[in-house]
Amino acid sequence: MEPIYWLIAFVVLAVIEGLTLALTTMWFAGGAAAAFVACLAGASVNVQLSVFVVVSFALLAFIRPWAVKNVNRHATKTNVDSLVGMQARVTSEIDNALGIGSAVVNGQEWTARAEKDMNRYPVGDMVEICAIQGVKLIVRNVQEEK
Repeated sequence: MEPIYWLIAFVVLAVIEGLTLALTTMWFAGGAAAAFVACLAGASVNVQLSVFVVVSFALLAFIRPWAVKNVNRHATKTNVDSLVGMQARVTSEIDNALGIGSAVVNGQEWTARAEKDMNRYPVGDMVEICAIQGVKLIVRNVQEEK
């Protein structure tokens, strides 16, 4: 296989990654770069393909988890993600057994459910939003352990 094909594959994959920033194609771009080097060293097509596959999946398996955890970790949360960790005021009793409850956060009323089914929160309690499931706030007492 000609080295130019691996170089083209590398450039195309790197451009796609640069446009999307999704951490999906950069691993395969690394595999294409390694296969390009193998091609320059005179390796057979089978070895080049093996190098491409092995390096791509090694990068995917070993480096991606680190990158996902550390890249963009300081990104500002938006929309409903920004509500997690905030406090809300209970506007109607929250009782999971009865399937009732609502709370207000940032001036908007949401359906709310307790994180633990046994917990109940009366009107006026302040609760912490620990998750959002669909259109429901999942809440816990402000003083509860996380």
